[in-house]
Amino acid sequence: MRMFKDFTKGLWAENPTFRLLIGLCPVLGVTTSVVNGVSMGVATTFVLVCSSLIISLLKKVIPSGVRIPAYIVLISTFVTIVELVMKAFMPDIHSVLGVFIPLIAVNCIVLGRAEAYASKMPVIWSGFDALGMGLGFTWALVLLSSIRELLGEGKLLGYSVLGDGFTPWKIMGQAPGAFITLGLLLGLMNLIPIMINKFKSKSSKAE
Repeated sequence: MRMFKDFTKGLWAENPTFRLLIGLCPVLGVTTSVVNGVSMGVATTFVLVCSSLIISLLKKVIPSGVRIPAYIVLISTFVTIVELVMKAFMPDIHSVLGVFIPLIAVNCIVLGRAEAYASKMPVIWSGFDALGMGLGFTWALVLLSSIRELLGEGKLLGYSVLGDGFTPWKIMGQAPGAFITLGLLLGLMNLIPIMINKFKSKSSKAE
């Protein structure tokens, strides 16, 4: 039950993008297309899971006085692996994501889970926590990038969806479009729990 709870909280209750509002630089910077969103999400999830497992495994060995530098070194190792693999096998995506790949090393989500969770919890629990946070971050990127690609180009995954008669919203491919879309989604995510609570309240009164 604890592992399941640790896994699911990152998907919704403590979603890093829509609940904790951390790691927003790549959320705003790379979500012009679904491919970019998925690629950044998978890369971040890989680094997050691997670093959390290693940090949890070595938590009793790493001196508390140098834990943050040690965490950054470990995280940077996995970031380097991701960057080299993407550069070798996915050069087009690597060139688009650019500086946001190495910046995973200082992403608040990765470093935050290392300090707040992996450094204190067992290895398996840390792995589930990291996977949930990574997948939560990924689906947030995919949602945001889907909206921006659909409205900004009339396409999804490069395929035309809205037809030739659709006039693309050019703002969606720019920074203001990212802020507007994220703001509207944050408002929606805050509204959903309120609506659910109201529905539950009405249902209990009816009973």
